[in-house]
Amino acid sequence: MLIHPRDDAGLDDKLHEECGVIGLWNVPDASAVTALGLHALQHRGQEATGIVSFDGARFHSHRGLGLVGDNFGDAKVIASLPGLNAVGHNRYATTGDTILRNVQPLYADFEFGGFAVAHNGNLTNAHLLRRALVRRGCLFQSTTDSEVFIHLIAISLYSTVVDRLIDALKQVVGAYSLVALSHEQLMGVRDPLGVRPLILGRLGSGWVLASETCALDIVGAEFVRDVEPGEIVIINDQGVRSIKPFSRQAERFCVFEYIYFARPDSIMEGMPVYESRKRIGIELARESHVPADVIVPVPDSGVPAAMGYAQESGVPFELGIIRNHYVGRTFIEPTDSIRNLGVKLKHSANRAVLQGKRVVLVDDSIVRGTTSRKIVEMVRQAGAAEVHMRISSPPTTHSCFYGIDTPERGKLLAALHNVDEMAKLIGADSLAFISIDGLYRALGKPGRQPERPHYCDACFTGDYPVPLPDVADNSERQLSLLTESR
Repeated sequence: MLIHPRDDAGLDDKLHEECGVIGLWNVPDASAVTALGLHALQHRGQEATGIVSFDGARFHSHRGLGLVGDNFGDAKVIASLPGLNAVGHNRYATTGDTILRNVQPLYADFEFGGFAVAHNGNLTNAHLLRRALVRRGCLFQSTTDSEVFIHLIAISLYSTVVDRLIDALKQVVGAYSLVALSHEQLMGVRDPLGVRPLILGRLGSGWVLASETCALDIVGAEFVRDVEPGEIVIINDQGVRSIKPFSRQAERFCVFEYIYFARPDSIMEGMPVYESRKRIGIELARESHVPADVIVPVPDSGVPAAMGYAQESGVPFELGIIRNHYVGRTFIEPTDSIRNLGVKLKHSANRAVLQGKRVVLVDDSIVRGTTSRKIVEMVRQAGAAEVHMRISSPPTTHSCFYGIDTPERGKLLAALHNVDEMAKLIGADSLAFISIDGLYRALGKPGRQPERPHYCDACFTGDYPVPLPDVADNSERQLSLLTESR
């Protein structure tokens, strides 16, 4: 797996999902509805987006770099994607460069017809598979691990599309969800441990597959259920059927979906994300509260946890930091002096709330610590008497290999320093993270804490539930992938 730390970490020192996916079957104006769903999933990927539609005779594709609105805001583009069936994808790259040929959905013409696939997650044996496929003569057109699916399906000796897909899935290792479209059916798949999310919805007489329920809400679809771990959902004109070709395993849903990745108005695995984040904040206050005058979230991701923290501690919640929502990730920073002011492009201190106050700042995570340090400094400059930082996740000590853009472990602040050292480095009077036990308590159903390990929490514990063949093989150095400038 290739890991691409972001050079603009001072502006956006967060972990990022790889992408969001959506698929529609028998929905009028499917491409327009898909574009709306992608808007709702924009938080899952902002680097590139694409839609492939099928009109009953031909497949149509439009892919581009940038945001959904930049690529699908023109009615002419939507008109060029006719049909009742479509799949869409938002990308935030963890494998492969940000170039057009890596943008999904990927499409190929097979002997059985056209096939489009959109993939969320990472295949942890993608390099080993790719090397074997190249030796067999397969010609790769991209540098993304998702293309492995295309070639495995192409060389499969099975006759039907579904059997070929199952054949491919049984050869890959990783954490993934995907939607795939052929001329006969729409298919949705989750990995056997259910690390990455996928849900099924109903829209009129049609069907929707999507990464999150917020995509259903924006198009007026009804939530039906989560696609189960290891399940293949097959949708065609006869309805929906399910195949479970994998042996049952203990589920390990990504716990960071609740902490940060998912949109607050989504429901994940039966739990509202907003309420989950508030409960995490409540547990954080129980574990680590200090005397304070005001609880301030680091917007926007820290807001629900800060509300829960304030509720439990009895200390007022205030918006002491204001976020500028009109700053893009590609802001040009021509000099070091301007670059050092970068955090103020996104956040500004609300002096009237902060001056003379003992402040508890609540955020969802600390990755490199660059943004946290600048936020603490900004709050002090606004006149805060004390600045205490509270984090609604345990320390991020390990890299993710399952579809999350993570720095290598040597660049994770918590992998290099203990909590007291981290507090000094970011300039806080105190620093505390929710414990892993506290996190599990917060995410348990009423009166019951989930068994550990119930989630994938590898970024906190180093307990990787899915094998890492490429890491063990050190394929990053053995396999030379094409690289291109952005």
